[in-house]
Amino acid sequence: MAQTTTSPGVPRQTATAPGVHPRPFWSVRPQTDRQSGDAIVSNFLLHWFPAKTYKPSMDWTYSFWLGTTSAALLLLLTLSGGPLLFLYVPSVERAYASIKDIEFAVTFGSWIRSVHRMAAHLMVAAVFLHLIRVFLTGAYKNGVGQGQRREWNWVIGVAMFLLTLLLSFTGYLLPWDQLAYWAVTVGTNIASSIPVIGPTVRELLLGGRAIDQPTLIRFYVLHVIVLPGALGGLFLYHMWRVRKDGGLAKADAVALLGDRIETTPVKTKTYTLLGVARGTAPAVRTSTIEAPDLTVNSVPDLTRRIAIVVLGTIAVLSLLAVYARSPLEEAANALVTPNPAKAPWYFLWLQEIVTDTTIRIGSFTINGAFIGGVVLPGLLVTLLTLWPWIDKSPLAAAGVWLPRTRRAQNAAFLAIVAIVIVFTLIGTFCRGPYWNFYWPWQAWPEIPTRL
Repeated sequence: MAQTTTSPGVPRQTATAPGVHPRPFWSVRPQTDRQSGDAIVSNFLLHWFPAKTYKPSMDWTYSFWLGTTSAALLLLLTLSGGPLLFLYVPSVERAYASIKDIEFAVTFGSWIRSVHRMAAHLMVAAVFLHLIRVFLTGAYKNGVGQGQRREWNWVIGVAMFLLTLLLSFTGYLLPWDQLAYWAVTVGTNIASSIPVIGPTVRELLLGGRAIDQPTLIRFYVLHVIVLPGALGGLFLYHMWRVRKDGGLAKADAVALLGDRIETTPVKTKTYTLLGVARGTAPAVRTSTIEAPDLTVNSVPDLTRRIAIVVLGTIAVLSLLAVYARSPLEEAANALVTPNPAKAPWYFLWLQEIVTDTTIRIGSFTINGAFIGGVVLPGLLVTLLTLWPWIDKSPLAAAGVWLPRTRRAQNAAFLAIVAIVIVFTLIGTFCRGPYWNFYWPWQAWPEIPTRL
């Protein structure tokens, strides 16, 4: 507590007691372990983090900080989307003109649009790589901590990846140019191949039978309200779940290996909801494992690295946006079909599979759009979602890069990833008019515009 002393003719003074931190930025730059621990409790943002963090979990080569990079890109999308939200007009008559105004008339409009578009594409790639890292390290497996539910956090991660794809896809249509219009046409045509309910699903997505004003409004609302809200909610739960599970799986791997650790279990504490203990009440149980030689204060050691990743991502993307402008083709025209018409790059592997699974035997045709665009991706997402319960590898494999006990499943997973990447590259660089195959150095034949 503060102590006061007075004497005749001397102003009253207050002595700061231990634990009181008068400096305005003491929680960002703590000077002692006590201040570091107090910062976690008193700071709204820092309260996300534990007081102590395992050093091995902070290695640059373990997680490559892909999750933090994805979060930084989501932050950039939010910040850059704000100005665009006020300048864009979601109308088929004015959407293209408003994009042209942003690109050529608004101060820094071209740069803001480039930041937004590039952040969306890079976020798809970053979340995809983050998903690969989690799988290859077996980070969805529970370790030695109590009450861990990492398999559910993996399910949340898969859902966030799908929402990221949908968020980028719905934004693809908003410029209302030829590139956007026909990319969405290809994507929704794949959905229409579902037996029985396919046409209904496509009509539900488009708000009718053709891409028109109802489609633009639906994609706009999904892009600026529904999908960002869902993704933000899942992100908050995902981060809470990471802390609830004791941090990254690397910490459990180190504890199991006994690498210079003497573990000291702390007694489990139970906190009832709002302090009410009548009958059966929801409770939160926490337990920790102390490892003084392998832990550091989260503030400032962890927060400093997070700041480096976030600021570095913002700086790199800002510079790239200066030199890489966002494309803008002619205004959307349903009567002029580009040849070839391609889906967005992150769906090109699906478009390639649709082509490869379309088989014609005489008058009989196997519907590749259904097999390659619906069945195979659906099986892949289902398998990814259920994999934590299928994986029976030992606990020691959790948090370890490419362990021998998971060699077969990691090889199968990498093979699928390689197929997706190769098909994406083929669809991007090797598919020309009528979706015929051409090597990148081959010239495409002159094809008249289809009216």
